[in-house]
Amino acid sequence: MQARLDDEALDRIFRKARTRNGWETSPLPEALLREIYDLAKFGPTAANSTPARFVFVTSTDAKEKLASVAAGNNQAKIKQAPATVIVGYDLDFPETLPKLFPHAPKMKEGLTDPAIVEPMAFRNSSLQGAYLIVAARSLGLDCGPMSGFDNGKVDAIFFAGTRIKSNFLCSMGYGTDHNLFERSPRHSFEEACRIV
Repeated sequence: MQARLDDEALDRIFRKARTRNGWETSPLPEALLREIYDLAKFGPTAANSTPARFVFVTSTDAKEKLASVAAGNNQAKIKQAPATVIVGYDLDFPETLPKLFPHAPKMKEGLTDPAIVEPMAFRNSSLQGAYLIVAARSLGLDCGPMSGFDNGKVDAIFFAGTRIKSNFLCSMGYGTDHNLFERSPRHSFEEACRIV
């Protein structure tokens, strides 16, 4: 059994971490974006399917395109943040299962029904997006996950010619207190959980 993380680490990742709306505008180095992914990729997914695909939107041109199909205040957040990640999911993920899940090489043959493939891709890409947030926070960055955008337009701009669909967005960088809300309440254990 390994020792638990100390309180400082838990505060950074969970207890004191906040969803940011304002950002320092200094760019993030590519090496840091790679490091975030290289941590997040180890989070578990069903059958190691890892269907998430990430687009790190960092250039002014790409930010303008993404902001143009985002709603309201999300536009300014996307333009200001040094990076906004489009968390997508690849409907062709079963094709990679022989590589990623080698002890069951024929598993992909059972994943041909879109009614099974799409929810599996969406669910597991959501997990991977959460791992990306934890990885970024672990490396000292702040995050601002968001919906509030036109998925179809994002897919047409950033995933044209593929079977990748957008799930959610997450701005990353060093956050400021601009437009920072008071921490919202959370459900208690008794309200959200049961032990059976």
